[in-house]
Amino acid sequence: MSGWRKGEAVKLEWRDVDLGGKTVRLRIENSKNKEARVLPLTGRLWDVMQDRAKARRLDCPSVFHYDGHKIGEFKKSWATACKKSGLEGTLVHDLRRCAARNLSQAGVPEAVAMEITGHKTRSMYRRYRIVDERDLREATERLQSHLDNQDGAKVIPLRANQ
Repeated sequence: MSGWRKGEAVKLEWRDVDLGGKTVRLRIENSKNKEARVLPLTGRLWDVMQDRAKARRLDCPSVFHYDGHKIGEFKKSWATACKKSGLEGTLVHDLRRCAARNLSQAGVPEAVAMEITGHKTRSMYRRYRIVDERDLREATERLQSHLDNQDGAKVIPLRANQ
């Protein structure tokens, strides 16, 4: 939902969360690209943060924790969850690519999407924003619809037949 890196999410602490303002602030020291970011909380992302608030422990500053202990490596748990859900082989990092793709398909301008996901360069963002056959089919259908709806536009030969 945010495209944040695993390490950025795991390091998130309650001091970074403003539930009243419905925002999360990623501190520079927790950002891979050394840039602070703000993430507005809406929809399902807001629901997740409300659930985390209910599970909050005053003896643990981490938003995401296990029984009051900061989450460390969770490869085994992730693999088990993926297997149980029928998504075996899915990588945590695949969710970052999915977020970039969803932002793009939702029509979010590239610069805004990059700010959310934390991509510094357009080339890196595009690397994550995967284009598949469905995207290509939709693009050609839109093009055809556009061409069909043009008023009086016709192909005119450059030379008359001789």
